[in-house]
Amino acid sequence: METRMRRLLILLVLLLATTACHAAIPVYGYRIVHVYPHDTSAYTEGLFYKDGFLYESTGEKGASTVRKVQLESGKVLQRHDVPAQYFGEGIVAWNGELIQLTWQARTGFVYGLDDFKLRRTFSYPGEGWALTRDEHRIYMSDGSSVLRILDPATLARVGSITVTADGAPVTNLNELEWVDGEIYANVWLTNRIARIDPASGHVVGWIDLTGLFDVSTLPVPMNDVLNGIAWDARGKRLFVTGKHWPKLFEIELVKQPAR
Repeated sequence: METRMRRLLILLVLLLATTACHAAIPVYGYRIVHVYPHDTSAYTEGLFYKDGFLYESTGEKGASTVRKVQLESGKVLQRHDVPAQYFGEGIVAWNGELIQLTWQARTGFVYGLDDFKLRRTFSYPGEGWALTRDEHRIYMSDGSSVLRILDPATLARVGSITVTADGAPVTNLNELEWVDGEIYANVWLTNRIARIDPASGHVVGWIDLTGLFDVSTLPVPMNDVLNGIAWDARGKRLFVTGKHWPKLFEIELVKQPAR
């Protein structure tokens, strides 16, 4: 009887510890600060903010582009059309260049940031989904729970981060953005953004954007989902949008009560 009781107590402690672990990841809602127009022809794959402008990459074969966009009006100021056989994916700026992935072609493009002229190509194994950066490294998602770390000079893989929440891998990591020391990642086909600690790979917060936009009003609701995060580091502004969405939202995060 004593041994059985001890086992029950151990199981109870483990259960309480697991429950505490699950409750430890905070969830954030949002407050809409401003709404900007967004081109509904843009199947958004990559997004970032730099020097007062948005840079956006769009997907779909025969319709993939790289764009420089005026934030306030949504007007496309500069555009490069990707060759029709490629499905454009994520982008990032580095040292005066703009780097773009493609989905399944295992081919990436490097353009001049100022003129969008192709400078060179590079290759990588597997799929390409999204890119972001910190001061020293580039991070890449491929749809799995693992973020690749790339050398900015060679674009070769030099490390990886396995992303977990409550000890379980988080898959379908898509569009990425570096925000104040964390990596924000859209979780494909959900209304959630994961806030990831790059040192540990642990999800340290969830952003729940349920209700931000009614995707049922779009042509393909199952695909025209939340995707696209941009951060204005100087102005501390967070922007989000989705594929074919007519709006781009500036939001503030609101921490929700613990459950």
